[in-house]
Amino acid sequence: MERLRTPDERFVDLPDFSYVSKYAPVSDPTGGESLRMAYLDEGPRDGEVVVLLHGEPTWSYLYRFMIPGLVEAGRRVVVPDLIGFGRSDKPTPRQEYTYARHVEWTRELLFTHLTLSDVTFFGQDWGSLVGLRLVGEHPERAARVALSNGGLPTGDERASEAFLAWQEFSQTAPELPIGRIISGGCVNRLSDEVVAAYDAPFPNESYKEGAREFPKLVPTSPEDPAHDANVAAWKVLASFTKPFLLCFSDGDPITRGGDRKFLRDVPGTKDQAHTTIEGGGHFVQEEKGRELAAVVNEFIDAT
Repeated sequence: MERLRTPDERFVDLPDFSYVSKYAPVSDPTGGESLRMAYLDEGPRDGEVVVLLHGEPTWSYLYRFMIPGLVEAGRRVVVPDLIGFGRSDKPTPRQEYTYARHVEWTRELLFTHLTLSDVTFFGQDWGSLVGLRLVGEHPERAARVALSNGGLPTGDERASEAFLAWQEFSQTAPELPIGRIISGGCVNRLSDEVVAAYDAPFPNESYKEGAREFPKLVPTSPEDPAHDANVAAWKVLASFTKPFLLCFSDGDPITRGGDRKFLRDVPGTKDQAHTTIEGGGHFVQEEKGRELAAVVNEFIDAT
């Protein structure tokens, strides 16, 4: 598998981000040399483990305002850069990216390399699509789940007009302006320096094959390759009694109302202190990271 690796100098002096990445090898399904997957691993080794999973087209930089509050509470915080994003390797061409491969790469990092268990999973956007598959396939590894602005579509649902418009744009725009896309998904415009930090992993368009492909991988019909695996994960979630918290924002047109299915179908949501994060857009961690960290800490302490 051909791949690109973003030069280290792209990540120097990013605003509010002094974290040092670690790396683990994950399998190349085509039989080539292992891919390098980056992750942050902060806090005490014996602390309760919290895994923060980012989505499209962000990277671990998105969680820079959540990490401190979790670490100060004694948590061990693991934040992967999904393959194709951040400091992780970026396969080319884009056909090398599949939903199943993203799940397997993340599984290999978290469960094979880091051997994590009793995990509190926090996911948003594609972080929920990957994380909830892992929970569905390995429920014994999860202690609890917190979900914000995400879901686990099977393709049986009707995709929102907002998502279909984004999907179309991602495939037709001659240039994918990563930082500006993230800024547009926030309530308040991001500074030029923060926009540049989100652009950092992508020196040019050739590095964006994963970011281009991700919107196409969201199941939007029952014929999608991920349909059956996601249906199977939902069957596990339908009997998942471990604590499951919804903390969606109030300003995301793409996932608005997506919490209702979890409240209806996942027994672990019963009697939890579900909350709406006010003043947050789609990338709620960017603008309300400290508040989200407090919500997750209270959730862990209460359960």
